[in-house]
Amino acid sequence: MPETANNAHPKSRLSSTILPGVGVLVVVFLAAMMWLTDFITLQGERTIYTVTCEGGQWEGARCTGRLAAGPRFRFRALRVHEEVLFWTAGNREASGKFSNCQIHDGRNWTCPASATAAGTITLQMEHGRAIHDATGKALPFKAVEKWRWLLLRTGLWAGSNADY
Repeated sequence: MPETANNAHPKSRLSSTILPGVGVLVVVFLAAMMWLTDFITLQGERTIYTVTCEGGQWEGARCTGRLAAGPRFRFRALRVHEEVLFWTAGNREASGKFSNCQIHDGRNWTCPASATAAGTITLQMEHGRAIHDATGKALPFKAVEKWRWLLLRTGLWAGSNADY
């Protein structure tokens, strides 16, 4: 008796209905992971997610109280102009600008200290990480990965140590 569409082999039905769905889930998962880790950002732009220590104090990178989401500092490197713009996300204060910067890309740059440094946390970015300012012109900070900052912002526990 010849095979009809209703009697199709179960293996072919499985591969035609389940495998595309699994592929979509894998793509969605990878996209979510890239977003949560800031693997993909706008060109030349980087956000640093800071944390505060509520009800305690810092002992190195460890908070003796409760870790809480702090401000987000954003930086946009303009290589052609040798400038780095910076601002605090969600804050209505004016943005600042560093000039005469050495810019490799949005994740790797350094700028000379200036009076505007007091409004932000760093004068240098290496591999997408803000470097603590040794001159004391920029604000001190503790930072975490984006996914941890998002957990802290919702009030969930995300450890007691800052990443850097």
